[in-house]
Amino acid sequence: MSDEPANFSFRGILKITRYPNLLIIALSQYMAAIFLIHPQPGWQMAYDVKLHLLVVSTLLIAAAGYIINDYYDVKIDLINKPDRVVVGKMIKRRVIMLMHSSFNMIAVLIGIYVGPWVAATHVLSSFVLWLYSNQLKRLPFIGNFSVSLMTGLSILVVSIYYRSIEPLVFVYAFFAFALTLIREIIKDLEDWRGDATHGCLTLPIVWGLRKTKLLLYVIIGLFIISIFYFTFHIQSIILTTYFALLAIPFLIFTYRLIMADARKHFSFLSLYCKLMMLSGVFSMSFF
Repeated sequence: MSDEPANFSFRGILKITRYPNLLIIALSQYMAAIFLIHPQPGWQMAYDVKLHLLVVSTLLIAAAGYIINDYYDVKIDLINKPDRVVVGKMIKRRVIMLMHSSFNMIAVLIGIYVGPWVAATHVLSSFVLWLYSNQLKRLPFIGNFSVSLMTGLSILVVSIYYRSIEPLVFVYAFFAFALTLIREIIKDLEDWRGDATHGCLTLPIVWGLRKTKLLLYVIIGLFIISIFYFTFHIQSIILTTYFALLAIPFLIFTYRLIMADARKHFSFLSLYCKLMMLSGVFSMSFF
């Protein structure tokens, strides 16, 4: 049996494009359209072809971002998570680059059909995700911040499509941005050994474990204060109740963060962030 990488591997494509993350993005966009913006009854959105195309094009941009990230990080990933490496092991490197370019091109073309502002958003997102993988990821905080902005933008683009200024969409976009920022820094704590080996200057490498944790406590505090500020001005009892209840898992998260000092602890916290983000997506249905 040959160990040579293939031109095509369905399993490899699923791994490199992080399909669970793509499902969360798709779900968040549909939930935002149906429950937060609701320009028409939810069942009628099944016939909104452009909404479906918007979701597909966003997923292509996100998938291309994951692909190029793994392409540039293959040496680091061989240290941090060798069992998850796809580039050069399951799929040939040149095929990976072709997939990245094709996904971005198709997404932008779909965006042009959906609307010029959507297309502009896709062009911006694809460029930032490429720059993140190529340079920004190896810099302290800037990389974390940029990819978090793209996560928030994946929800805001629904408002851009409907040309609707809905405060709830901005609250959830901020929620996605903040949780992603926290999770990205957690992932840097998880992967610092491989990053250090290849000259990355992430926060844990530049500041160390203790100072990076202190920054996370500040971000968590600012996030909670900001969320309650937004909900106070929106004056939504449902939203206020949800975020008040969310304080409990955040306290648990903070306690686990204080105690964390090993890779497995940070891996758990990264998954914990993703579950909190998923709960936020489902909470959109309350509206």
